[in-house]
Amino acid sequence: MSTDTRPEPDLLAAARAWAADDPDPVTRAELTELAERAGAGDAAVRAELADRFSGTLQFGTAGLRAALGAGPMRMNRVVVLRAAAGLAAHVVATAGRAAAVQADAEDIAAVETGAMGSAPGDADPRAAGGGSAALRDDSEGASGDRPLRAVVGYDARYNSDVFARDTAAVFTAAGIETLLMPSALPTPVLAWAVRAFAAEVGVMVTASHNPPADNGYKVYLGGRAVAPEARGCQIVAPHDRLIAERIAAVGPVAGIPRAASGWTVLPGGVEEDYLRAVVPEAAARARELSVVLTPMHGVGGRAAAQALRRAGFADVHVVAEQAEPDPDFPTVAFPNPEEPGALDLALAAARAQDADLVLANDPDTDRVAAAVPVPDGDGWRMLHGDEVGALLGHAAAARCAGRADAVLANSIVSSRLLGRIAAAAGLPHRETLTGFKWIARVPGLAYGYEEALGYCVAPDVVRDKDGISAAVAVAVLADELRAQGRTLQDVLDELAVAHGLHATDQLSIRVADLARIPAMTAALRDAPPTALGGSDVVRVEDLTSPDTGLPPTEGLRLLTADDTRVIVRPSGTEPKLKCYLEVVAPVPDRAGLPAARAAAAEKLTRIRAELGTALGL
Repeated sequence: MSTDTRPEPDLLAAARAWAADDPDPVTRAELTELAERAGAGDAAVRAELADRFSGTLQFGTAGLRAALGAGPMRMNRVVVLRAAAGLAAHVVATAGRAAAVQADAEDIAAVETGAMGSAPGDADPRAAGGGSAALRDDSEGASGDRPLRAVVGYDARYNSDVFARDTAAVFTAAGIETLLMPSALPTPVLAWAVRAFAAEVGVMVTASHNPPADNGYKVYLGGRAVAPEARGCQIVAPHDRLIAERIAAVGPVAGIPRAASGWTVLPGGVEEDYLRAVVPEAAARARELSVVLTPMHGVGGRAAAQALRRAGFADVHVVAEQAEPDPDFPTVAFPNPEEPGALDLALAAARAQDADLVLANDPDTDRVAAAVPVPDGDGWRMLHGDEVGALLGHAAAARCAGRADAVLANSIVSSRLLGRIAAAAGLPHRETLTGFKWIARVPGLAYGYEEALGYCVAPDVVRDKDGISAAVAVAVLADELRAQGRTLQDVLDELAVAHGLHATDQLSIRVADLARIPAMTAALRDAPPTALGGSDVVRVEDLTSPDTGLPPTEGLRLLTADDTRVIVRPSGTEPKLKCYLEVVAPVPDRAGLPAARAAAAEKLTRIRAELGTALGL
């Protein structure tokens, strides 16, 4: 029996061809070494190489997202340059006109040979760029006679600025007027700019709350590329498929035209322009609430603190150890406010400052978490995403009560409480698929949220989740309640009495082998549980079916006789199968809340165990 562990020649050939086309000397050397070691029979390296060439990154819930590294299944300059070229071609075709401005021949970078030497086209893209002249806000005229326009932003992760400038170079060479953010800025600033500058496309280079080793590429469309109601939203079908097809048609990177200059670096004041849009001067008033804020080593610390101060919060303490952007995220095991331990430093600061509220943004600042003091003690409690969603939804319902044109919306995996709040206020309510690319598209949207700490409180300004405007909204609500001698918890208690206690939880199964996810889903589809938490399952919905009234998506929804709901679906951003649990318990009055909470917690624990068994865990 042969023990040869060397890879097949076509895998080595693919790796060497990729390395030859790679303009980045770091990833080129990385892949060359991997190919040499795999060719020499290193089994572990062979498996690593095979994984990197097992396919190509595809647009998912959040565009492209993967670990940094060489190869088609990693984030690197080859992947980004090809993505930018395919995206540019799609924008030109979709907007229905050819590029209006052609870059001069001398402005096009020299063709890259991929050799180990440094050709002119291998120059660090950080060094290229255009002027910083201020641009007229053209948001009122998305048609007009101007060329197609793009806005490109980036966060502070490794290579984010490089990927952004590569994108600007490709767009500019394709005749697309390109506006590049002046520095690493929050995702909501980019989302706002797509509409503010009437851009046909926006790109944000970020991996949001993923581990430090990752990066990503999020795409928005606007201007003449989409219908008015979709301007400034993340891509959905068929755009994701059409962009993927154009990316697949892109040839070697050496043949992709790239401008050496010609794009415009936006003025540094663009962040302030965004802040004026999301926190208008009319919102300012003296507020006494004490707030501790952490940007979790991300790019939103300055903007979020400024937004709170613009709204009148003078007592804002930013967690010093996490205040500055740091792509290594040194003080957290996982840069996600939902993760256990992520808020430890913020909570310690809150106790030291005797603060009233903790707010935590994720690294690209499109999400926000909130924590509140526990009454009659020195402890703190992080609010669930659904709790913050209900609080902000309750406030939105009060503002919009009785308006048939003001819609409240949330994703199907979020709590059903918002729908009941909307009904009580005489407002329409919509459920959407998971992700703000769907929520933001709801016609007449006045407020939308998803349980994963994403909230859209100003859809007329930012058609995406925005952790800055949402942080301000939470703080304003807490401050107004404080003036009345009430708390956020008081409102949650009142909502539970009025609509039933909606208790939610998750079972999240991280896998090393992605093939396990469809296998587990298929097993559950073939043999769903007949009861959950002691109540009969009365309905099993296959979310791939058009009968749900939603676009087909992978997943299952189970409903029981006592109104328990479970949704099982693969994560769109991580290698996980996620189960979303919700139980509803009637509450006769506030005195009955402790018993209802205890019963709901016990039931959720029981359902988690039953689902684990059904999934073969």
